[in-house]
Amino acid sequence: MDKNDLLPIGEVAARSGVSVPTVRFYEDRGLIQSERNAGNHRRYGRHTLRRIAVVRAGQRFGLSLTEIGEALATLPADHPPTRRDWERMSAAWHDALTERIEAMTRVRDGLTDCIGCGCLSVTSCPIYNPDDVHAADGPGARRWPPAARA
Repeated sequence: MDKNDLLPIGEVAARSGVSVPTVRFYEDRGLIQSERNAGNHRRYGRHTLRRIAVVRAGQRFGLSLTEIGEALATLPADHPPTRRDWERMSAAWHDALTERIEAMTRVRDGLTDCIGCGCLSVTSCPIYNPDDVHAADGPGARRWPPAARA
């Protein structure tokens, strides 16, 4: 098999561990690209398997597809990225992941008492909102870090 051979969508799905509809979805979102053959079937370069692995890893780490797509947009779309390309892309995720880890640690540490006893006391609970003072800050949870935007 030549490294320049193009793979059919079923093989990409099977080798990457995602479904065929997921491969199409990733392509629709611009995360991967295909070529069409004479029969109008999708064909993918082998480097697509690496891109899908990055998408899946990013999702597992809590990154949105938008964040993953922005990072992948810095990589070459028509050939395998170099080690330097990967390093540059992953550096962009470093700060976002560090911020999320720190936020989750604060949440975990702030809920220890409530998780331990389950009381949710209105006098000692760290999430208690007396007189609904957080309503002025807008809708949704205000004491917790904002959710990742998709």
